[in-house]
Amino acid sequence: MATLLSHPQRRPPLLRQAIKIRRRRVRDLQDPLARPAQEIEPPSHHLSPEERALLYEETLYTVLHRLGQPEPNHVREASELLQYLQEAFHMGPEEHQQMLQQVQKLEKPIFCLKATVKQAKGILGKDVSGFSDPYCLLGIEQGVGVPGDSPGSRHRQKAVVRHTIPEEQTHRTQVITQTLNPVWEETFILEFENISNSSFHLDMWDLDTVESVRQKLGELTDLHGLRRIFKEARKDKGQDDFLGNVVVRLQDLHCREDQWYPLEPRTETHPDRGQCHLQFQLIHKRRATVASRSQPSYSVHLHLLQQLVSHEVTQHQAGSTSWDGSLSPQAATILFLHATQKDLSDFHQSMAQWLAYSRLYQSLEFPSSCLLHPITSIEYQWIQGRLKEEQLEELATSFSNLLAYGLSLIRRFRSVFPLSVSDSPARLQSLLRVLVQMCKMKAFGELCRDSAPLPHLVTEALKTGTVEWFHLKQQHHQPMVQGMLEAGQALLSLVQDIIVDLRQCQHTWNKIFQNTLKVDLFSMAFLELQWLVAKRVQDHTAVVAGNPVSPEVGESLFQLYVSLKELCQLGPAPAERDGVQALDGFHRWFQPAIPSWLQKTYSVALARVQRAVQMDELVPLGELTKHSTSAVDLSTCFAQISHTARQLDWPDPEEAFMITVKFVEDTCRLALVYCSLIKARARELSAGQKDQGQAANMLCVVVNDMEQLRLVIGRLPTQLAWEAVEQRVGAVLEQGQLQNTLHAQLQGALAGLGHEIRTGVRTLAKQLEAGIAKHIQKLVDVKESVLPEDAILPLMKFLEVKLCYMNTNLVQENFSSLLTLLWTHTLTVLVDVAASQRSCPLASSRLKIALQNLEICFYAEGCGLPPAALHTVTFQGKGGPGLRWRMAVRGTARLCLFAGSAEGPGAAGSFQPGAHPEVLLQPHPAAGRNRLRGAGGCHGQGLLPRLGAEAAGGTAQRLQPAAPGLQWLQRPLRPADLGAQARVPRAGPPGDPEAQEGASPSV
Repeated sequence: MATLLSHPQRRPPLLRQAIKIRRRRVRDLQDPLARPAQEIEPPSHHLSPEERALLYEETLYTVLHRLGQPEPNHVREASELLQYLQEAFHMGPEEHQQMLQQVQKLEKPIFCLKATVKQAKGILGKDVSGFSDPYCLLGIEQGVGVPGDSPGSRHRQKAVVRHTIPEEQTHRTQVITQTLNPVWEETFILEFENISNSSFHLDMWDLDTVESVRQKLGELTDLHGLRRIFKEARKDKGQDDFLGNVVVRLQDLHCREDQWYPLEPRTETHPDRGQCHLQFQLIHKRRATVASRSQPSYSVHLHLLQQLVSHEVTQHQAGSTSWDGSLSPQAATILFLHATQKDLSDFHQSMAQWLAYSRLYQSLEFPSSCLLHPITSIEYQWIQGRLKEEQLEELATSFSNLLAYGLSLIRRFRSVFPLSVSDSPARLQSLLRVLVQMCKMKAFGELCRDSAPLPHLVTEALKTGTVEWFHLKQQHHQPMVQGMLEAGQALLSLVQDIIVDLRQCQHTWNKIFQNTLKVDLFSMAFLELQWLVAKRVQDHTAVVAGNPVSPEVGESLFQLYVSLKELCQLGPAPAERDGVQALDGFHRWFQPAIPSWLQKTYSVALARVQRAVQMDELVPLGELTKHSTSAVDLSTCFAQISHTARQLDWPDPEEAFMITVKFVEDTCRLALVYCSLIKARARELSAGQKDQGQAANMLCVVVNDMEQLRLVIGRLPTQLAWEAVEQRVGAVLEQGQLQNTLHAQLQGALAGLGHEIRTGVRTLAKQLEAGIAKHIQKLVDVKESVLPEDAILPLMKFLEVKLCYMNTNLVQENFSSLLTLLWTHTLTVLVDVAASQRSCPLASSRLKIALQNLEICFYAEGCGLPPAALHTVTFQGKGGPGLRWRMAVRGTARLCLFAGSAEGPGAAGSFQPGAHPEVLLQPHPAAGRNRLRGAGGCHGQGLLPRLGAEAAGGTAQRLQPAAPGLQWLQRPLRPADLGAQARVPRAGPPGDPEAQEGASPSV
């Protein structure tokens, strides 16, 4: 037969071959120096052609000689099972037909019913004591009809087994005395030829023993017992009582049955006679196949299970799905039929399933959870004596092989269970659970006594695997060019991979090992890897220290330093460490590279500042953001410097202080460089500009950029954590050294920026000062026919346009500085013009009205300059030349200049906006002879307060603030705004006899 069916061994599926190639490639990539032991080759599950032919014959024989009704989830048609077998065994159509015909010619097996009489309950009590002494007679009746429930059914016979079944085919159980719920647990093998006309019969009898009347009366308990005594007296002595029977057609049975059957009565006198618990199994004897005659049933079933499961797994893999451990209905049906016909016990089926699955798991990819069920079954039914010596050895070998294979997977868990696959953590946890359950088995403890505890084995495997993984990564990052820069970049990549791996161990893998085996994977991996990393980093830095450090090498070293800091932060805190760590004090290895790091930081920032200024068009970023793009880029540069300082975070206090000083020095230097560059950029852009307004706009942006820079520089103490530095270096620095270095540098930079800002604002002010002086001069030179209030309109319009423009383009701080400069200049111009026009009353009148409105304009209802800034020495005339409105001795109004301390009326008292010393003006000739006189004297109240609130005609009300600055002079002043002046008292000292009431039609 073997010669007839022999053929070349078929090539495995491509997917299975790809899996093998991949695993072999992973093993080949392992560092040969780091490989602790030879890889354990899993046992092959492939059969030779001869073994496969014999197993195929066995399986066809099982399907062709199927007995019983199919299970609910099993396949009913034999043709479907044969088609599945042809695919599972990779048989061609001709080969399959040839094998099928040959199996059909084989002798049929002996069909048997394996009947187990378990127990009965609620049977009748036939003895005087009210109990019975039951026993059962059972056998198979063949070739006759079986009684049914129809009215025409055959009359039940009292002794059907005794009378219809030959005595040699009749079986009897033991007698259970004095009970109504007997328990037998006896099994019988009953042979039959044709299942279609055979039925199982069981009769239950009460054994009747010969006893004396005295014995029976002693057992009497009630009147029913007395009635039984009289009944027994009428029957033959030694005749047993019928308790009931069970009749079952074999063709109605499944391959396995386990039910309670009612005991049928002979008559309807006692219809309820109790129940009997029976188990049936349809089995074969003397199977004609070669495998059944030459191999143990357990071994044949094991090979069949391996073949079908292997086919199931490869079928799922071919469909790009993973097998979940559930057999197809065809495979489940065939395996069930084979185990039932061969009468395999549940324990041997579980053992075969364990051996098959544990072997296949080492060569095919399917869930390890499939191993849990056979482990549980073997543990539940374990009795060492029921296995033969070779079976015990086979089971022990399976334990050892699976344990070794599982440890090899754990050793390579990073590549076998990658986190890129979503179910990897669940798969690893399932494997660990299988190993834990296996090592807890009584069978494992008895057969593998020399095995070390599983946590110890797993820990050693993880240590070995971590070292192997490190060498594999090191080899992967090995540069093609052996240069200092390339070596540093390779080492940096290696450290970064280690950090990623440790984070995965910490957040994912450690939970699994800790919960399953109480193994701390993260701590173990950190200790192993940090020693390996420390050795290689120390060697690399030693080589770099002996050569000049290029900017590229310095950058690589800095990134390596930062990565090592991150690596150390993953480890335990210093208080929790056991002994010295390999990376303790690693910063000293990088000490020679600190100057190159600081220089590189400054160079990169300087280049970025230069590029930002060159790209800047000096245009505000928006309505609310009045600085340009270069100020934003500069802020980013300073933030990057601060970030670099935080990354460096040098552990040595004294050196950390010097590094901070260097960072502050470079930042301040960059600020001043930026000021020079941005001014040069403004000159460059405005060189070809004919529009002076555009040039002024650029200058405003430059001033705003410097103001933004000053704000950024002011945040340096916070960004560089000066307080933390001061706490760390307080013990090693002299008192006041920190103040004399860091704070002195910062204050110097802020002072330089302030000077630059003031210079810019002063330049803007100079552009406006000429216009102000020009309009003030025109004010006094205008014709006498022009009213004073009309004469000042050009000056106020000029200020309206210019101040609105500056308020729009300057930030609030710089605009306030500009107002201060303009106010000081305006007062100076007024002083000079007033000095030159002492003899002209008309000019004095115009200058007075101009001063009043200028004060209101610059105050802007509290949104402009404060009173303290308005009331300068020049304004008040204290300690030097100034403006003071006085009454002339002869009653004529004039604008006087004088030197010395404040004198005369109105010198005392606090200033309020619009409050001026009292005056007496000579009105315009066209206004008639009326005079405007003031009174109030030393209280400082007179014309000007009312001019601000009344005579100005609401001018102050129109000077409303606007965010973020002011809306200066929303509309030009009109004569009507200043012409609603009421009669005011004449200015003069208290008690002046010439003081008189007067009125003026217009002011």
